[in-house]
Amino acid sequence: MILALTIAILAAGGTYLVLQRGMLRLVIGMTLISHAVNLLILATGVPKWRGEAFPSITSLADAADPIPQAFVLTAIVIAMATTTYMLTLSGLGRSDDTLAEEVADEESPLQTLGRSISSAEVAENLDHNAKRLQQRGENAKNAEEAH
Repeated sequence: MILALTIAILAAGGTYLVLQRGMLRLVIGMTLISHAVNLLILATGVPKWRGEAFPSITSLADAADPIPQAFVLTAIVIAMATTTYMLTLSGLGRSDDTLAEEVADEESPLQTLGRSISSAEVAENLDHNAKRLQQRGENAKNAEEAH
């Protein structure tokens, strides 16, 4: 019963932290969930205490199954690598908030064409482009009629 309660607390705490906003909370939440899953695998893989897998001490029929332990060991290594990767990503980020400060237009390294010219020049460019497209359409019609 204590093992089931421990698994439930770890899973609930991990889920709560994953749903929070900060990157560090997400990393800790994922770690808690991985610990809960590891305990769950061990709890379901070993229903009762069994003897060690030494033929001189215990018969092979009473020996513990090594597969759940191997799965958990592999899961621990994968969780450690994933945690390291997520911590590296959170360390490289400038902040863990999704809100960014507004950057003034003149300080922005990226400026679009619409911001750098006046609206009258934009209207003139649009008219010029429309005339060019119309002329191309007429040229295409004349070429088709000639064939």
